[in-house]
Amino acid sequence: MFTGIVTDKGQITRTTGTDPRRIVVTTRYSPETIELGASIAVDGICLTVVDKGPAASPHAAWFAADVSAETLARTTAQSWEAGRTVNLERALKIGDELGGHIVTGHVDATGQVRRVMPGENAYVVEIAAPRELAPLIAEKGSIAVDGVSLTVNAVRDEPEAVIFTVNLVPFTRRATTLGEIAPDRRVNLEIDPLARYIARWQELHRPTPK
Repeated sequence: MFTGIVTDKGQITRTTGTDPRRIVVTTRYSPETIELGASIAVDGICLTVVDKGPAASPHAAWFAADVSAETLARTTAQSWEAGRTVNLERALKIGDELGGHIVTGHVDATGQVRRVMPGENAYVVEIAAPRELAPLIAEKGSIAVDGVSLTVNAVRDEPEAVIFTVNLVPFTRRATTLGEIAPDRRVNLEIDPLARYIARWQELHRPTPK
């Protein structure tokens, strides 16, 4: 489980294989604190550490993780290459601050950035998501974009997509890869888990036509 509060920006240094695809990521996390088998969210995708070691400055360590064919098909991981900067978050521990919202690391779909509108204090970003996510995205609700916990500003439905906007404050732009966001970029989206459960409950309790 994660919170959507990014704690480091890492860099992919190598990718190999196809199913699974192994990625190697450098990070400022201390190598002594990275455990084999631990979960780390990479651009919002929960991945398991399968190898690790020390790295050259400015990074402290590297870790390797395997990405399954299912994850590759559903997320932006299919386009990851060496040199890409990624958001990193370590799994939540008992006693840690829940600063964002509950994030599982199980990406629902990818979205496409339509517009980035600079403002006086924040950037407003407009993202198009698959239409099937429309019932699960609500104004003032939470959504994870590339692993970053954000609040939905506004939502509108289109025939083929659901469009929503989020604000990126200066700190978020500095601390995450969303500072580099631009139109047409694809991003990983994870819906607030609570919305999923409510939608499922409503589906099961929908009146049966007589």
